[in-house]
Amino acid sequence: MRIEPKTIQTLQEWVGKTESLKDVITAAPMKALSATLDRPDPVPSSGSFLPELWHWLYFLPHARQSEIGPDGHPKRGGFLPPVPLPRRMWAGSRLEWIKPMVLGDSIERVSKIESVTHKSGRSGDLIFVLVHHEIFNQSGLALVEEHDIVYRDAPGSDDKPVAPTAAPLEAKWTKTITPDDVLLFRYSALTFNGHRIHYDRKYVTEVEGYPGLIVHGPLIATLLVDLIRQSIPESKLKRFEFRAIRPTFDINPFTVSAIPDLEADPSGKTIKVWSEDHEGWLTMQATAVLI
Repeated sequence: MRIEPKTIQTLQEWVGKTESLKDVITAAPMKALSATLDRPDPVPSSGSFLPELWHWLYFLPHARQSEIGPDGHPKRGGFLPPVPLPRRMWAGSRLEWIKPMVLGDSIERVSKIESVTHKSGRSGDLIFVLVHHEIFNQSGLALVEEHDIVYRDAPGSDDKPVAPTAAPLEAKWTKTITPDDVLLFRYSALTFNGHRIHYDRKYVTEVEGYPGLIVHGPLIATLLVDLIRQSIPESKLKRFEFRAIRPTFDINPFTVSAIPDLEADPSGKTIKVWSEDHEGWLTMQATAVLI
């Protein structure tokens, strides 16, 4: 389908729209994600540090069942603009931690639609939505996050895949992940994410045209950060940014890798991180900066 100029103008009326949500950092989601990541973490107790990116376990959407659309997401037109394209994906994020968040914190997330941008690609129209989040705890601003969302049309019969990019050849730390239905289901449940591309194989292959279930972008990003946590114990992040390059499917193992970027930062505190598929093609590219 083609997006008409009038539709783009309507979508851009969402720019500046804000939303504020409150939550409390509780132990159950932390314990559940530790188990999902197969980590031997101690049981979290009052004051336990919330690992980086685990804030995605909170401020979850709670749309009523009657408000869910055919793709499993809440119907469009609430906080996010009602983009009339069927495919929605998390394209990337940029995060900066200002203060640590811990178990027991009362937290508030203030979100704002920063921009709605239209582009035409080889596969049709694309709509990019940039959302700015600020998360506060009792000590003030704790985290700033920019979230890129991309909407795309359904695949056409004559669509040609984008040429893949080879992953870096050198890595200091690597880990192979074997995704399966259970891993994807557990992460979907933890984030209350009903998007059917992550658990409904019939839907994802027959409606959206993918070869298998799609591994969540935020899950891959979390695995990248977890690799750093395992490789550099006691490390804490100051900044992290990632960009999804290519979908990752559950039909093959994939690898997460990292190496200090000594050329950019001789101190070793800047880490290049990426994921690649079983053929060595880059699927996510990221940079972490340690405190």
